[in-house]
Amino acid sequence: MSAARVALLSFHTCPLAPTGEGKAGGMNVYVREVSRNLGRAGVPVDLFTRSHAGHCQGVTNLEDNVRLVHLEGGPETAAPNELYPYLESFLEGLVAHARQEAVRYRLVHSHYWLSGWIGQRLSSRWRVPHVVTFHTLGDVKMQAKAGERESDQRGSVERELASGAHLIIASSPHEEDALVHLYDADRGRIEVVPCGVDLSIFKPLDIGEARKRLGLNGERVVLYVGRIEAIKGVDLLLKSAAIMDGKDSLKVLVVGGDATRGGEVRRLKGLAEELGIGQVMEFVGMVDQSLLPLYYNAADVCVVPSYYESFGLVALEALACGTPVVASRVGGLPTVVQHARTGYLQSWRCPEPFADSLEVILGSKVLRNSMSREARKRAEGMGWEMVAEETSRLYDSL
Repeated sequence: MSAARVALLSFHTCPLAPTGEGKAGGMNVYVREVSRNLGRAGVPVDLFTRSHAGHCQGVTNLEDNVRLVHLEGGPETAAPNELYPYLESFLEGLVAHARQEAVRYRLVHSHYWLSGWIGQRLSSRWRVPHVVTFHTLGDVKMQAKAGERESDQRGSVERELASGAHLIIASSPHEEDALVHLYDADRGRIEVVPCGVDLSIFKPLDIGEARKRLGLNGERVVLYVGRIEAIKGVDLLLKSAAIMDGKDSLKVLVVGGDATRGGEVRRLKGLAEELGIGQVMEFVGMVDQSLLPLYYNAADVCVVPSYYESFGLVALEALACGTPVVASRVGGLPTVVQHARTGYLQSWRCPEPFADSLEVILGSKVLRNSMSREARKRAEGMGWEMVAEETSRLYDSL
């Protein structure tokens, strides 16, 4: 193969995994869409991830210029914090694959710290630049929520990458500052490139038609989309709904996770009953990405109550559909949500401020319409093709 390719690493999670399932979320969408748009822009990409059910070892053409390569990388059921021992074998498998296919790589771009460990060593072997996108940072997660624990290896590797990578792509100024102040990274080697959204999929639709298709009738609809885990703060949404005026006419949709099993889902269902809002809540479970725009458009407001979000893709998808967002003022969310213009940002992790913001938006159709127009306008400057264009420019700068 004559043209030098980019090696994109997403070791611990496949970009084809359904979002909202297990640990699959915004990073999966990010890696998949940036790869596709790089390919469309003429940048050939090989995207490496570990084998899993339905995708054993082998090469798949994701689309023109983009190949998805699955390699052996430990047990399929292993959690991310259990995968460190399998990095060496994945590295050797990747090197062998490149040698066998006689592929030449111009640089390595790693996503998440596990991939970064591999990428740093590939960079040294192949003598090519190493680009890192962390997506989340262990120290920031532990600061964001009491009880969060990360492995010693993660902290050590993240510091190695902060000092050793040729370039770090951060998704927000907040992440850039965290890398400088917590990891002693050189600000001169950090570039901020916000995440993107597929504007052809996530767009305004007729709210009446969306609600009809989802079987919603006359309710005031509040939406949550994302993984169901403690750091996402869904319990704050439940507690906020419980103190809202007119909650009998409220419908709170929770999209993501497994609605029938899973410890956090069971805990949240129990909490809803304790709060007396069992009839208000609907735990939808995972939905196909093609159906997500229906949910965003059917909602009066989308809530992102996370303790930590590196960039907040759900908030951007909601805005692209013209849906106002009420979100925690954490991580990259202030980069996405414009306070009092496209929604509200809350600094306090208390039900009352969130409930107040929700009631203000739900209580005024004029405000919702104004925020809806501004929301779409905000998202229109953040398409994935623009993210890929900036990423490609940064590749060339190396």
